[in-house]
Amino acid sequence: MAKIDPQVINKRLEKALTQARKEAGLTQIDVAKRLKKPQSFVSKYETGERKLTVGDFIAVCEALQIDPRDVLM
Repeated sequence: MAKIDPQVINKRLEKALTQARKEAGLTQIDVAKRLKKPQSFVSKYETGERKLTVGDFIAVCEALQIDPRDVLM
């Protein structure tokens, strides 16, 4: 089995969530309101400054109305 680089996976996740937000026509502020979090929360996970917990990842997917499995594939 090939070694998985967590940094590569984190970068893919950041890009996938940012792309999903943009495709949904949402701003970071829109997503933050849905999450009941500050806009900086969204900015930080999109830029990699903050790593999402599994629970936060699922909440973000719900806010974006996407299936978490689709993001991970």
